[in-house]
Amino acid sequence: MTTTRILSIIFNPLEGNRKLHQVLGWNDPDSLAKKYIADVRECSHGYANYEIAERVEVDGIPVKEDGFKYTTESFLTCWRSGSGFHQPDQVSYRQIIKDLDIAKKINDGAIDEVWLFGPPYAGFYESIMVGKNAIWCNAPPLNMDVQRRFVIMGFNYERGVGEMLEDLGHRAESMLSKVYERTRGEANLWERFTRYDKTHPNKAECGNVHFAPNSLSDYDWGNRREVLSNCDDWLNFPNFKNTSHKVNCNEWGNGDIRLHHLWWFKHFPHVEGTTNGISNNWWEYVIKVNT
Repeated sequence: MTTTRILSIIFNPLEGNRKLHQVLGWNDPDSLAKKYIADVRECSHGYANYEIAERVEVDGIPVKEDGFKYTTESFLTCWRSGSGFHQPDQVSYRQIIKDLDIAKKINDGAIDEVWLFGPPYAGFYESIMVGKNAIWCNAPPLNMDVQRRFVIMGFNYERGVGEMLEDLGHRAESMLSKVYERTRGEANLWERFTRYDKTHPNKAECGNVHFAPNSLSDYDWGNRREVLSNCDDWLNFPNFKNTSHKVNCNEWGNGDIRLHHLWWFKHFPHVEGTTNGISNNWWEYVIKVNT
């Protein structure tokens, strides 16, 4: 088990005495965080233990890279009309890091990771890595002079825990692609793990974040077509038994985004030891970005 200390920053502006998520009937960010922490702990087989070390709630929406900033009123006008949202949408990560003194908190060891909660059009990437040796983490690296690399997750509280797990899934795809980037052929276990029937007929494994073993298109997690898959052999890793069986969406929640992602993550290798110099616990690479 590893404990990751989180700085949770919630951008939740007020209209009168009500917060934005209450005004629009969206999810409570603290409730989302609690459910996400429990889900990640479960699907990592107890390895990933997130702990909210500090929580900050901001009465506002963060400034964009070009200096634009919504007021509560201007955002609600755009949302209710379905138009007029500012472009470019990209948030200013550097301003957030400066305003919340995040670099110092990282350097002092007070936190290991940052979670941003905001409404749609807050301008967040799903994840981004920050630091002198930052790498692609489903977003271009943000090079800054901090003593440790860290990840900033961007969560949208209009949506649910399933979408938060999807953000983590794309982060995992980035990190494990990097781990295996110099490994070729069948030794590239990440490439094997992510095979699905559309690209590898009768040789499906677990698929990827968007494609279940039998998916025919992005997000096709509810497909009832049966395909042959070795997905459950990954639960035997590293002692594969070369077993396969026919699967369809009954295995991963019949189209539910959260249930699919939990199923997918639970199949990650998560045991002790190494194979060809790479850890048999992939969660080490997903969660601990300074290993």
